Amino acid sequence: MQVDCAADRAMARTARRHVERGPRRRLVAELMRLADDRAELVSHAERPWSSITFSGARHTLVLHFEGSEAIEAGEHLIAALPDHEFTIPGQLVADAVIVKVDHVTLPEAVLTVEAELLLLEEC
Repeated sequence: MQVDCAADRAMARTARRHVERGPRRRLVAELMRLADDRAELVSHAERPWSSITFSGARHTLVLHFEGSEAIEAGEHLIAALPDHEFTIPGQLVADAVIVKVDHVTLPEAVLTVEAELLLLEEC
């Protein structure tokens, strides 16, 4: 078997550019702004989604907030997410819900939020 390192690097660059241009990056940026840029993105999973009339992707994100100011921003995110008007070109956010919240106060204040968003491709 022959390995072409240059081709591997080129393929990786192409894949990164595709992800950066897609709605994934814009979605994360809007969520971070909604959280006053005080969250740490722990994970982001994306699964294809379709119905008879629509197609898109379901995004599951886990955000971590540490410290009282960050937790306050996380609580704002929890309250504001369901009614937030997203502006993601070519996408419609059909559903945005908080599916899990873990709030720990000791030994230090930490809030972990899991959100699910359904993005549909606009026709």
